Amino acid sequence: MKRRLLQLVIAVATLLSGRCWADPGAPDAVLRCGWFDNPTPGNAWLIDRDGEWTIGIQGGHQSEGPWPTFKPSQWVRTGSGSHGHGCACLKLQVDGDSFDVQRIVSSQPRPLAACRKDAALKGKEPVNPLK
Repeated sequence: MKRRLLQLVIAVATLLSGRCWADPGAPDAVLRCGWFDNPTPGNAWLIDRDGEWTIGIQGGHQSEGPWPTFKPSQWVRTGSGSHGHGCACLKLQVDGDSFDVQRIVSSQPRPLAACRKDAALKGKEPVNPLK
């Protein structure tokens, strides 16, 4: 019971702060929150306070695990099809040297306002060429 309460407290603190915290339930996974950018097929990044984490490159690196599923109100379309960006928290296994995401353990979409109000993400929202 105490372990579950600790996990809940860490999750709430992370969502409120947008910071990266270790997850006691998955010692090698970290929770990172920021902009999930999927501008074209097979290409995706998570842009957080520390930089750009590569999730997938068309014809190259592709991490395992579930991408977030966004509601229309949580997604900014930036091109043809469903491509664009949204705000999300992802529990990840990463290579901190290369900034490659090895595996997405879980993902949770957030309101766009959460990233737009986060001081650590100011100026980091992906460009919308449709504007």
